[in-house]
Amino acid sequence: MTGMKYEDYVDLKHRPGKDDLVCEFRVEPNGIGMKAASGAVAAESSIGTWTALSTMYKYVERLAATVFEINGNNVKIAYPVGLFEPGNMPNILSSVAGNVFGLGELRNLRLEDIWLPRKIVKSFKGPKYGIAGIRKIMKVRDRPLIGSIVKPKLGLKTKDHAKVAYEAWVGGCDAVKDDENLSSQSFNRFQQRATETLRMCEKAEHETGERKAYMPNITAETSEMIRRAKLVEKLGGTHAMVDIFTVGWGALQTLRNENLDLVLHAHRAMHAAITKNPRHGISMKVFAKILRIVGEDQSHSGTAVGKMFETKEEVLENVEALKSKMYGLKQVMPVASGGLHPAMIPQIVKLFGKDVVIQMGGGIHGHPTGTQAGAAAARQALDAAMKKIDLRDYAKHHRELATALRKWH
Repeated sequence: MTGMKYEDYVDLKHRPGKDDLVCEFRVEPNGIGMKAASGAVAAESSIGTWTALSTMYKYVERLAATVFEINGNNVKIAYPVGLFEPGNMPNILSSVAGNVFGLGELRNLRLEDIWLPRKIVKSFKGPKYGIAGIRKIMKVRDRPLIGSIVKPKLGLKTKDHAKVAYEAWVGGCDAVKDDENLSSQSFNRFQQRATETLRMCEKAEHETGERKAYMPNITAETSEMIRRAKLVEKLGGTHAMVDIFTVGWGALQTLRNENLDLVLHAHRAMHAAITKNPRHGISMKVFAKILRIVGEDQSHSGTAVGKMFETKEEVLENVEALKSKMYGLKQVMPVASGGLHPAMIPQIVKLFGKDVVIQMGGGIHGHPTGTQAGAAAARQALDAAMKKIDLRDYAKHHRELATALRKWH
């Protein structure tokens, strides 16, 4: 019997090649040394297993992952590109982020970052539109976009859902979307909702002279999801929303490969089950890179304010993953969403700059005088932030914003 021990996967003199995929893990050993623990991660995520093998031929060993850096609990591992099938994200994640999380030799494991080589990145389509394409569609060049989510998230009949969206658009919102768990329930069937809400979107465009977008939630079993996306395209829609974690990376890739004329909006429902624990799981910036490679155009990135858990540093890392240079891929538009209201808009603009969709549900529909006034207050707050005028001063001449500031301050 021959084979490689866990320690054999560690070579601190090794330097990754340009075609290697590199992962950074945070490793907490369970009863073994750091070298053996990090080697276990490299082995189990590449060619190794728990015991020596008679089938471990020398040509197989050339595909072994290598731990090349150990810095406290942080470990970097290089993977030869030959381990992976090009254009197959489920395969890649099953390898580097699969069984390793269940190893008994580890108390905790977190995948903190990932760097994919050109050979892998270029085997995916990437975003069709990205930031520049979204701005061209929406005809908004030099400011953030204001978005809203129809609330309550569940229970509204189709007619009332479309009415809420319309009031948000005419009040000043650029985009309105479904919530993550609205699908095609009996009280609000998808086809009827998409048809009626897009009709109201067109009406709002005629009345305001501005481009408006509706993002229906097409999340479903893959073939049904594609059918819904094609329906939205046929109805003249320009955007569609997908719950990326619950549909899965393969389904997301299948949708992108259809090459539809739709901006794909990534909602990250369920991500915190994987990303929230700072000691175990996978960081959101890893997923931000992956969804960009697969081909989403805009993605929730956290807010650093509002009701969600991520820190300013984590949010900025997510944004960097969506926008930094990556072998010619288009930049993904960040979306700030979760517990926001008009008074927070200056903070969001300061953090994100102009390239962001500022999305508010309760912060618009919870306005004391209704949805249209709430959308107006959000747009007024954005105007003030872009002009660098204090909201309280701007509110002296803008009734809707003044009312919002009295409620949320």
